Amino acid sequence: MNLNAQWERLAEEGRRLKNTDWRELDVKEAGSWPLLLKILCCVLGLVVALAAMDWFVISERRDTLESAQRREASLLDDYRMKAAEASHLPEMQEQLMSLETQMQRLRDMLPTTAEVPSLLDSISDAAIDNRLMIDAIRLRSSIARTHYVEQPFDIQVRGGYHQIANFIADMAALPRIVTQHDFTLEPVARQGDQSQGDELRLSMLARTYNYRAEEKAE
Repeated sequence: MNLNAQWERLAEEGRRLKNTDWRELDVKEAGSWPLLLKILCCVLGLVVALAAMDWFVISERRDTLESAQRREASLLDDYRMKAAEASHLPEMQEQLMSLETQMQRLRDMLPTTAEVPSLLDSISDAAIDNRLMIDAIRLRSSIARTHYVEQPFDIQVRGGYHQIANFIADMAALPRIVTQHDFTLEPVARQGDQSQGDELRLSMLARTYNYRAEEKAE
């Protein structure tokens, strides 16, 4: 009986809602509205409230969440990269120390400005030891580079082919770095005793270098 009564009541409310003149509805008299209309208005109000909440509150939080998720992915990538680098850190430190040792060894092979005259003396001694005649050993103007100072000089010597070859090898074996450029080897007109054989003249540009840090310190 109660179930039938409830169905009859719902059917009656349905008829009231169907016969309601929507133009005559007054919010001040909402208490007398049909039950189904009240339920419909409550549901509609709830939907509007949820939509407003999503628009003004949740959407902003959603954007913040998406931004945080993107940042999280970026930070994870950075973490993985740094973790991989950290795993190779001892090896990298060892390589760096080896490079620094090699760099220091190379710096020690560069003459300072004060040592350039003694370097030229060593080149002259190498020419004399190989029985070469020295025509000229002349310094040029130094050239400043970014990390070093280039000191070029001209060399002209005369002698036999094997003597010149040994002289070039001795220059390459000097304890200070000397690079050799622009070789010119030409015969010299023979004079005096014909048994001396052909004589050659070697002309070349040589360069040595000064480390800029040491140059500034001096």
